[in-house]
Amino acid sequence: MLTQEDLELLREPQFGIVATNSPAGAPQQTPVWIDTDGESVIFNTAKGRIKHRNLIADPRVSICVVDSKNPYRWLSIRGVAEFIEAGADEHIDFLANKYLGVERYPDRKPGEVRVIVKVRPERRSGS
Repeated sequence: MLTQEDLELLREPQFGIVATNSPAGAPQQTPVWIDTDGESVIFNTAKGRIKHRNLIADPRVSICVVDSKNPYRWLSIRGVAEFIEAGADEHIDFLANKYLGVERYPDRKPGEVRVIVKVRPERRSGS
């Protein structure tokens, strides 16, 4: 479902806005570092953060990525979140390199458990 243009945007260091639903039904949005595995949109978070708790309760999610240099180039997807723990520490280091140019994620907290959130697009829109 993702186009070649979508994949190019997702592979650039663009920020995504992840929208989740709280258990009370209120929307919650968070800017995230974004990535793709070629079929899905993926991001990384720590267990226990608000977006993680919201997605455990309701895995429906929306992600919007807008090109920081051309706001008319954008992608919005809706789908269901899947959690992957294997490789999540390496993935956050990959994202830290992509966005910050450093080898290791500098804000890792002691005892923090990272997870990759994989969202296969069920609905896509964009330019």
